[in-house]
Amino acid sequence: MSIDWNAFAPWSALTGGLLIGLGTALYLLGTGRVAGIAGILASPLRALTSGRPLAPEVTRLLFIAGLLLAPWLWRSVAPLPSMQVDVGWAAVVAAGLLVGVGVRMGNGCTSGHGVCGLSRFSLRSLANVLAFMATGVLMVTLLRHML
Repeated sequence: MSIDWNAFAPWSALTGGLLIGLGTALYLLGTGRVAGIAGILASPLRALTSGRPLAPEVTRLLFIAGLLLAPWLWRSVAPLPSMQVDVGWAAVVAAGLLVGVGVRMGNGCTSGHGVCGLSRFSLRSLANVLAFMATGVLMVTLLRHML
């Protein structure tokens, strides 16, 4: 693997990382809760299925709305990056289900453990992030280079 140094533009990644850090810090300061997307999404879904009122979930629902609106806001400033999926829908669905199982087993998602947990020096989050990364490297190696 090599880097095309002529096309290397780290500023967008740096800006995105700073915005993610700012967003998670503001969410933690404003709500006292970690900005793990799995938990933020699961709580309103549990409220809907149990018949509880959604009023206490307003902050989480607004956070989810912001995640969904961000690409449209970005598109008003610059074109969205191109995306290519090299597998069929069945593989995408299977991968999503496996990620969901992993989120439940790891008691959190990559955003909760990787962004919020590591910044709080959580050893459990470190173990989860190492497991996420090792599994990702292993699967890419197997599927792209060995099979």
